[in-house]
Amino acid sequence: MPASSTRRRNPAATIISCIVVIALLVVIMAFSGSWTPKLGLDLSGGTTITLTAINESGTGAIDQDSLAQARTIIQNRVDSLGVGEVSVTTSGNNQILVSAPNVQGDALVEMVGQTAQLEFRRVYDLAQSVSVAPGEATELPKIPDEVTERPSAPTTDLPEDDAGRLALLTQQLAWVPEEGDEADFADFQCGDVIPQVWDQAFFACPRGTDTAGEAVYKYLLGPRLMEGNVVTDARVTIPQGQLTRVVSLSLNSLGASLFAEATDALSKGTSPQDQFAIVLDGKVISAPVVHEKIPGGNAQISGSFTQETAQNLANILKYGSLPLTFELSNVDTVSASLGGDQLAAGLIAGGIGLLLVLIYCLVYYRALVIVVFSSLLVAGGSVYTLIVLFGESLSFALSLPGLAGVIVAIGITADSFVIFFERIRDEAREGRSLKSAVEVGWERARRTIVIADAVSILSAVILFILSIGAIKGFAFTLGLTTLVDLALIFFFTKPLVSLLVKTKYFGQGKKFSGFEAEHLGLVGTRKPRPRALSTAKEA
Repeated sequence: MPASSTRRRNPAATIISCIVVIALLVVIMAFSGSWTPKLGLDLSGGTTITLTAINESGTGAIDQDSLAQARTIIQNRVDSLGVGEVSVTTSGNNQILVSAPNVQGDALVEMVGQTAQLEFRRVYDLAQSVSVAPGEATELPKIPDEVTERPSAPTTDLPEDDAGRLALLTQQLAWVPEEGDEADFADFQCGDVIPQVWDQAFFACPRGTDTAGEAVYKYLLGPRLMEGNVVTDARVTIPQGQLTRVVSLSLNSLGASLFAEATDALSKGTSPQDQFAIVLDGKVISAPVVHEKIPGGNAQISGSFTQETAQNLANILKYGSLPLTFELSNVDTVSASLGGDQLAAGLIAGGIGLLLVLIYCLVYYRALVIVVFSSLLVAGGSVYTLIVLFGESLSFALSLPGLAGVIVAIGITADSFVIFFERIRDEAREGRSLKSAVEVGWERARRTIVIADAVSILSAVILFILSIGAIKGFAFTLGLTTLVDLALIFFFTKPLVSLLVKTKYFGQGKKFSGFEAEHLGLVGTRKPRPRALSTAKEA
């Protein structure tokens, strides 16, 4: 026997090792507590919206740092929906994709459909509040239309010229709450649902006060004094001779004028009307007290800051109101029932494809269909387990294109069987025994199988890198399933054929075994020589 034959592994031990590895994956899946894969929106139902950023300067270029910060702000918004599995990603150079399962379009669009709003508002009142649980929240009535038309309420249309903005600021500073506003504010508790962002009397709570029963302050705020886009820079500094951190602001020329007028008026007020609130998306980030007029467009906010909280505030002031305008480019809503129908249709398509492969192998390779069926069964179980585990560890969600990738890979797996079985037939026609034909055929077939699978894997990797959205799911599952096929052809399929050929039924080419002389195309009725007659030369 040649030396190479002594290095061949025991096929039974190889199959057992393969099964042990798969069993370990199942055990890991059991410990993860999840037995089903996470499903994408197209299979579970939900909404995907596309926001496209427009540069108002007309240059066409979108600042990527601002786009990334917008993604973070929007992520915080959709997280407040409490639905879980929300995905917020950037796409290309100017788009943000927001996907939320089990959320209908209107709710998601209302939450993220516009640019994050950073505002400076005057504090008119503040009081202690207790956060209420979401299920106990009270939905406050909408403001009657006549409230927004009262003479003391300034218009929300912003003048384009600086003089007009300064005149509007004077109106905003002169505004005072009405009796109904105070009564509503007294009833308001943090956690209550506010049906709209009020441009006039505005109730707000500090950011991050979502825990029921938590004692916090609630704020009654007036109209916007300034928008966040007047801030040109914000950074954390430690003034000379001091030990505490401050957040230093720089404002543009319009912001400097507005801020000087606003701080002059606020410094003359009595507590708490000497404060202004920095509000992001309806939540108070900070509410500093104004001690004096601050001219020149530079200011400092002090407080009990840590490095993290100071940097957080600086980032919000710098990026909270982005120099970007977002338009709603697309809303794609899939109902839960439609998602279930699509999942059922995908599984039926996969079942039909699998059945056709098995019928073909049964007709053409006869009893060797046992190898095909068992290999596909093991491959399917392995892929399913890996998809579940990747869902838990990498948040991979199986989408309809991803399911299509698994189905397409059935054909790739079938190709591996065909290549191997046909090489066995070729070697048997040359007069080798079945055992020799299996071993020599495998040595010649595996190079073709490896190259074919490598091409598929490379294509999947390139597609995954270059594609966006759901197409990545197709590329991922196609590559994953092909890798599983490549592993199983070595560690399960080939050893299984080696075991079968040692049996009397397959090894002697019995009827319908797939190794009959006539089926292999041998001359006349000559059968391939039994493995017992194999010579060292043939091996």
